[in-house]
Amino acid sequence: MKVLYIGDVVGKSGRKAVLDHLPRLREELALDFVVVNGENSAHGFGITGAICEQFFDIGVDVVVTGNHAWDQREIIDYIQNEPRLLRPVNYPEGTPGQGMGIYTAQNGQKVVVIQAMGRLFMDPLDDPFAAVSRAMLNKRLGENVDFVLIDVHAEATSEKMAMGHFFDGRASMVVGTHSHIPTADAQILPGGTAYQTDAGMCGDYNSVIGMTKGPAIERFTTKMPKQRLEPASGEGTLCAVYVESDDATGLAKRISPLRVGGRLIEVGLN
Repeated sequence: MKVLYIGDVVGKSGRKAVLDHLPRLREELALDFVVVNGENSAHGFGITGAICEQFFDIGVDVVVTGNHAWDQREIIDYIQNEPRLLRPVNYPEGTPGQGMGIYTAQNGQKVVVIQAMGRLFMDPLDDPFAAVSRAMLNKRLGENVDFVLIDVHAEATSEKMAMGHFFDGRASMVVGTHSHIPTADAQILPGGTAYQTDAGMCGDYNSVIGMTKGPAIERFTTKMPKQRLEPASGEGTLCAVYVESDDATGLAKRISPLRVGGRLIEVGLN
């Protein structure tokens, strides 16, 4: 199976990068399944139903979120009726929406997508290791599911890496998000799980993690939030992680970072 995970989409520049490049990538790479992190796609804060529909219309199969899931209040009603939009699985019981879903890929195979949110330097949520383990009960790679993708939305690289090794051999792919900077550690772990600490963001990299530089710098230099942060509006880079899995085992055969457009050095598939 050929799966593409697209990192945090920030504002209009990030949305445009995805809308411009994904239809071509889906065709050129013969992708079976596409997941996008959309939690910053609505002007940098949250996501709306209309943006989700834009993503679905161009070939996105699942949209995941994170700590900004509820920034746009309208999404609360939308997520309860749209199983293709996920929030972290370790939110408290009774939180609207779901943190895990089972979907059918383009090639007819079953894909499990789970999102967890880290706890180090973030909200004190339930244990993500235990929550993902519960979500994976009775889901066995190469037996009753064909691909398991775990998104770890976390601040600490150590927590993301620990999640990768903890689920090595049980997931096809563990990918980190939230830091908005693509890491250089794409690898297949010893048990056969594809791993990258952070997929990076889709957005304008002439910025501070996607936001205009001036107000963001002022917050660090004066400790006074003088004005609301706004997404940078230059040309966006699409940052993603591409994984191919073995159809018999569900484990990874290949992982490659992918970067297209904007300021970063482009990285394509060899």
